[in-house]
Amino acid sequence: MRTTVLAATLAATALIPATAPAGTASEARPGAARQVRTAPQSAPAGLAPCGAGQLCLWAKPDFTGARQTHELATVDIESCTPLPSGTTAQALVNRTGRPVTTYQSATCAETGEFETYPGGGTWVPRSPYTVRAFKIWEN
Repeated sequence: MRTTVLAATLAATALIPATAPAGTASEARPGAARQVRTAPQSAPAGLAPCGAGQLCLWAKPDFTGARQTHELATVDIESCTPLPSGTTAQALVNRTGRPVTTYQSATCAETGEFETYPGGGTWVPRSPYTVRAFKIWEN
């Protein structure tokens, strides 16, 4: 009986929509889409630090090896930014506040692997491919 009640409770909880904390939803006209913004996160315990507003890339998995840091002030938005010649990344943190797409291709070609990560605080200790370029997008 206890297992059945626990399973039913967990299933019902999963069906309840998540609600935004007070003050995070934008005021909208009736019938307009509701936008929810989440607060940027700090590094979870045991993961690499990366400053607010930064995209941090590491040469090796698990946030090891040489680190590169990029900020909005030094990157063209929605433009392909190749990593410096001879460098690649295998781990990353996105705290830019904007979505970032990483590319296997140094020219941001979509014929190779690519993935987009949210900007509020995303820690990726092991990229599924070697990163050679990225794009930071408008929100």
